Amino acid sequence: MKDDFLKYQAQTSPHPLALQVSHAKGSYIYDSKNNAHLDFVAGVSACTLGHCHPAVVDAIQKQAESYMHVMVYGEYIQEPAVKYTKELASILPDSLNATYLVNSGTEAVEGALKLARKFTGRSQIIAAKRAYHGNTMGSLSLMGLEERKAPFRPLIPDVAYISFNSFPEIEKITTKTAAVILETIQGGAGFIVPKKEYLTKVKKRCTEVGALLILDEIQPGFGRTGKWFSFEHYNCTPDILVIGKGMASGMPVGAFIASKKVMDSLKDKPKLGHITTFGGNPVIAAASLATLVELKKTNLIHQTTEKEILFKKLLIHPLIKEVRGKGLMLAILLESGDLATKIILEAAKEKLILFWLLFEPKAIRISPPLTISTAEIEKGCTIILTILDKHLQ
Repeated sequence: MKDDFLKYQAQTSPHPLALQVSHAKGSYIYDSKNNAHLDFVAGVSACTLGHCHPAVVDAIQKQAESYMHVMVYGEYIQEPAVKYTKELASILPDSLNATYLVNSGTEAVEGALKLARKFTGRSQIIAAKRAYHGNTMGSLSLMGLEERKAPFRPLIPDVAYISFNSFPEIEKITTKTAAVILETIQGGAGFIVPKKEYLTKVKKRCTEVGALLILDEIQPGFGRTGKWFSFEHYNCTPDILVIGKGMASGMPVGAFIASKKVMDSLKDKPKLGHITTFGGNPVIAAASLATLVELKKTNLIHQTTEKEILFKKLLIHPLIKEVRGKGLMLAILLESGDLATKIILEAAKEKLILFWLLFEPKAIRISPPLTISTAEIEKGCTIILTILDKHLQ
């Protein structure tokens, strides 16, 4: 199987982890020898309710038996998508009431960029340095790291950059700006949270000059930071919200959300201003709805804050410089990238799944399912601390 994996499946890195998966349940992924691997990554923040949550599996099975893909997005009334977008509106501010369902986070970013340009009639997009919004050409154009963009140029034009958390650079937002797009918490850069009032001042400036604020909640959304969406911590409602990852607890999905007034600008001049074949897929929408309903009826989001406190209490060690982030979107910062890689690989041998962050080599990702138990947190942290002890001079 490994030989076929390396031969026939396109690779994304020279050295994939190559864990052969048999099945997964709750906080564990099981390999082909039935060894249980404790999952502190959750499919990179995607498996909100853990692996194969019964409510999600049941919703998928029932919908698959009824109908799957029947028509391109927006033409037929399909109950799972209608119910989901209505339920989503109930947990969002009133101004975010029209949802366009797509297939992934990066596709949602692409749609949001088109929407902002169409609605404002402007072209300039301002993004943050060290931002990560996906890897399709539009999303890649927003990335503030030239070494990752250079092989794929030319990218979309008229993109400018500001430094995340820099108050003076907010003035770079002008009447030429269609939109400012920011991750509410910077992910790939190292789980960097916004300074007090930073996002509110960005939104104020956008309003003053007639630009739209797009907040990318693909990673922190759906309870990962202790609230439904991370922007709720910072008193800042975006004009366009981008979501994905944890929406469907392990199924491929994304969406961009705005007011009906803004969203309607995609309907005409030209008609079909944004189209997708599989967006709003009924099976995916059913999984999304089941995830949302489960989060609504449980205490998982509130518990996320308590679990953050536990992680930060346990992860104290001379080699740990900082535990950064919010809720269950945490990063252990070590003294070097080499040490971080060693810890991740050694943890894998101890059957604990950790992972890297894209732009911060000294960081170790901790983004487990929201359903992770206290005992599982303690078990995983003990493994991390034991490995770190071996690296003390």
